[in-house]
Amino acid sequence: MNIEENINLKAHTTFGVDSRASKFVRFSSLDELKEIFALKPEPFMILGGGSNMLLTQDYDGWVIQNQIKGIEVFKEDDDYIYLKVGAGENWHEFVQYCINHNYGGVENLSLIPGNVGTSPMQNIGAYGVEIKDIFDHLEAYLINEQTTKTFHNSECNFGYRESIFKRELKNKAVITHVCYRLTKKNHVLKMSYGAIQDELQKQGVEIPSIKDISQAVIAIRQSKLPDPKEIGNAGSFFKNPVISAGEFELLQSKYPEMPNYPAGTEKVKLAAGWLIEQSGWKGKTFGNFGVHKKQALVLVNYGGAQGKDIYDLSAQIIEDVRAKFGVELEREVNII
Repeated sequence: MNIEENINLKAHTTFGVDSRASKFVRFSSLDELKEIFALKPEPFMILGGGSNMLLTQDYDGWVIQNQIKGIEVFKEDDDYIYLKVGAGENWHEFVQYCINHNYGGVENLSLIPGNVGTSPMQNIGAYGVEIKDIFDHLEAYLINEQTTKTFHNSECNFGYRESIFKRELKNKAVITHVCYRLTKKNHVLKMSYGAIQDELQKQGVEIPSIKDISQAVIAIRQSKLPDPKEIGNAGSFFKNPVISAGEFELLQSKYPEMPNYPAGTEKVKLAAGWLIEQSGWKGKTFGNFGVHKKQALVLVNYGGAQGKDIYDLSAQIIEDVRAKFGVELEREVNII
């Protein structure tokens, strides 16, 4: 076990802000994870791909990076294959592995940054698909009990970018492996969300495969979202707000062009990016940070920005959207 001290986390997060950790250690197996917690690290933070967090200050504690790798067949039948994947695997690389083996279900989730272990924690989703749709179970190490437990779909309390691991089990469980159920044939393609059909048409695809869907999603994301390797960001900074049908009717009477989506019984989901853009924030730059010019949902670090600067910007945006629409935005990114 190699415990490093006073490590800059800039290279370990997609926002790329300077922030130091008192101690930094990696683990690539369950046994190594147990060894680390035998030292009783306090406080601690589990780090995956660093794609969904904003560091606003130095971290006076242990940063523990999950590097458990591996993809193996857990079980399969005529229609489905179940893949057990190490939480430290890169998510997009795993998606491409599935595409290359003709395993369907994850193609709409192409090019989402981060690692496999974050996927159930955040219940990541895009273009009409969420992790809960293809999730079978996961294995997690329970820190206090010093044991491993299997969590099935119904036990994860999946919601919109939510799970039990973000709430009740935050800092109590470490996800080590995730098992996904994927189709081997008769893939159900989801093309109605966003601009997927338009992109397929642009590419001249008439009878799409899961690879075609993946390539369309990649093209759409690359056209709208900045590459974290070039511009620091964490993707969508805010969740799309869900309001009551009654609240929506009032808003729609004033803003008939407001994008909206059904979100369950008497609930409506709004587009946070649209709300932010209508509030005048899209493309605004403040020196070395700001709001992305192509997607108002994305806050960016052009180089050298402080995490607190970006956090304060998000607070101003939340305040302005609340003042204009009476809608409360919630940060999707974890603030440290």
